[in-house]
Amino acid sequence: MFRWQVAWRYLTSNVLQTALLIAGVALGVVAFVFITALINGLAVTLTEQTTGSIAHVTVEPDLQIAAVLTAQDDYAATPVSTAQRRQIRDWQSLVRMIEQMPGVVAARPEISGNGFLVRGEAVAPVVVLGIEPEKLSVVAPIARNVVRGNADLSAGSLLIGSNLAHDLGLNIGQPVILRTDRDRERLVTVRGIFEIGIASVDERIAYLNLRSARPLFDLPEGVSQLSVKLSDPNQAPLIAEALEAQTSLRTRSWQEENRNLQDALSAQSSTGSLIQLFAMISIVIVVASALLLSTYRRRSEIGIMRSFGISRRFVASVFILQGLLVGLVGGMIGALAGYGLCLWLFSIKQANGSPILPIAPEQGGYLLVISLTALGAVLAAALPARAAANVDPLEAIQQ
Repeated sequence: MFRWQVAWRYLTSNVLQTALLIAGVALGVVAFVFITALINGLAVTLTEQTTGSIAHVTVEPDLQIAAVLTAQDDYAATPVSTAQRRQIRDWQSLVRMIEQMPGVVAARPEISGNGFLVRGEAVAPVVVLGIEPEKLSVVAPIARNVVRGNADLSAGSLLIGSNLAHDLGLNIGQPVILRTDRDRERLVTVRGIFEIGIASVDERIAYLNLRSARPLFDLPEGVSQLSVKLSDPNQAPLIAEALEAQTSLRTRSWQEENRNLQDALSAQSSTGSLIQLFAMISIVIVVASALLLSTYRRRSEIGIMRSFGISRRFVASVFILQGLLVGLVGGMIGALAGYGLCLWLFSIKQANGSPILPIAPEQGGYLLVISLTALGAVLAAALPARAAANVDPLEAIQQ
């Protein structure tokens, strides 16, 4: 207890110096919190924007690779037509099984293929997705983003993106010829025009009723893939691995298909960690410099205590406790100020209603930074503590 009293007396003997010291520590903590919240918020925003309109896990038929025949093989190979499409035949039971897995929100059967929309002399390539009408918005919020018409996917109806509609001059209720890569075509009617805000979706994707898509892509029974949506997109690799083990089908997570994003997020995280390290180094330097100066200013007091039989360990512990107090108080003040700064920046909105900065106030790493600051301050106090413990009583008193 006496150690704490001495440490507190040293800190409060010069209020201005201690206040400046704590303010310097708090400023470093604010920088740490801001960078942490900004990096994590940017990662969350990029992940949400990427995964908001795509499947988290895609389940496809496994690739069937023909065996290589040698001269010793005594059987003949029957060639398989390349026109035969790979498909998932027992998709109904598979959908039920996937939707019962923990973390799975929904699974959507799809018939996908390439085609063209033809209107007069205008032709536009499209990726056609034949889906069940009730699962239209499972992967992307199509129904919520319909800007003209409605999300009707009855037989013979078509939903297209706003960019595609503009390129072909299409509007609600107008017919257009859909020609697929299977050399099938059908006259369909545009019932809805959506606008997701992602060019690849608004320009290339066309939604069709699953039953209408079957004859167009020569799939009378099966589906070409299943799109799975998860409650936590970060669990996609684990879910994909589990599905592949249970079904023997080919599965792909969204991380596998978006490696560039993952590399960018990793580089961003490394940059943020480097900035956080510099913030902690600045805190250590501030604390060490202030306490080292205090050591030289109090040499005579330390010499008197040592002459009365106070041990070196006691003197060192006093400066260690000063560092701990400065680290804890400065860390808590800085964490509170950083949280307030993040909340204020998050409240500033752009014209579209989104924050001016993609910051996540709840992910500022507050407990972590307070702990690191306290630990860093204690380590920073080690040098002044050693210097104070090595003060010679006789020389200090004579000065």
